[in-house]
Amino acid sequence: MTPNFRNSAFTIVSILLCFGLIGCESNFKDVQKMGFAEFSPSGDADGINLKYTDSGRITANLVSPKMLDYATVKYPFTEFPQGIHLTLYDKDGKETYIDAKYAVSHKNTNLIDLQNKVKISNQKGEMLETEQLYYDQKNEWFFTEKKFKFTSPKGVSYGEGIDFSKDFKKVNSQKISGEVQSSE
Repeated sequence: MTPNFRNSAFTIVSILLCFGLIGCESNFKDVQKMGFAEFSPSGDADGINLKYTDSGRITANLVSPKMLDYATVKYPFTEFPQGIHLTLYDKDGKETYIDAKYAVSHKNTNLIDLQNKVKISNQKGEMLETEQLYYDQKNEWFFTEKKFKFTSPKGVSYGEGIDFSKDFKKVNSQKISGEVQSSE
């Protein structure tokens, strides 16, 4: 073989190999996607207004423009991508209001993850604002490690990290600052 033919054959084989690899790239990406466990909701609801009861008494009222239910996945959850308004009722009929721009309820753990401009308030004029707040449904307990602002008739305080009962009767806060009027 002459050097020109050898160089030409090498060039042609190299070009064909490059085209072959480029052509396989899109197929390879399709094969990779098959390994991902993509899932879609098993339930999809618009404009929901759910009332939860216990022994004939309403304990909560959940209102949301959109609900996606992922009940058939390994770790089932319900997503509220457009936010929620939740009203909790205690045994005496006192109400606690919760608003969030996004929420996820995890079915196995009974935890609700509230995110994006979360506000929780009650009829006594107490209000907590934060960017993320968890609610333990079983123990009726809220908690976060994020920064928060707590407003009450006695004053305003700020902090980072807090946990409390749904009626604000028991509150444990961390790194708190602000001015609060004494009851004395």
